Amino acid sequence: MFPMMPKNPVRLWTQFARIAIESQMVIGLRTAGMMGIMAQAPGEPFVMVAEKQAAATESLFAMARAASRGHSAERVMAAALRPYGKRTRANSRRLGRVG
Repeated sequence: MFPMMPKNPVRLWTQFARIAIESQMVIGLRTAGMMGIMAQAPGEPFVMVAEKQAAATESLFAMARAASRGHSAERVMAAALRPYGKRTRANSRRLGRVG
């Protein structure tokens, strides 16, 4: 028996790819800030740690909520990724601003 394929695997892979690209951008910008190459807000290292904890908690709740409503595995995974995507998008925009 074949495993059930998601209805729209492209959407999930696109979400993964966007998060991966934005994450690498954020890592590079934060590394440059820690090295003194770029200006960085004084509390940025603390924000970096705190937001990961918040994203993990939000992701677990979103995943549990989607699973408890009987959604497909694809939708459960998309719900789990949404909090991370929201943060990586916001961080890449905020850290990428010049000035």
